Amino acid sequence: MVTIYRAHGLRVIIFTDDHEPAHVHVFGDGQVKINLIGPDGVPALVWAQGMKGNDVRRAVQIVQDQQEAFLARWREIHG
Repeated sequence: MVTIYRAHGLRVIIFTDDHEPAHVHVFGDGQVKINLIGPDGVPALVWAQGMKGNDVRRAVQIVQDQQEAFLARWREIHG
């Protein structure tokens, strides 16, 4: 597990033994999984567990804002 970003009490991580498609997990009070490239080319929420609505929206916004950097980190870790 590699923490690639922290902000607003949220921690964005990539699991080193994870699978395609490229995605991140965001932990705070609960967690979400977000695909880095959704059907329309922008990050897409896969699921959320135990996270408040504003934190889910904030997590999705962070991933949208950092999409290219997070994709680059995914490729460094997973090839």
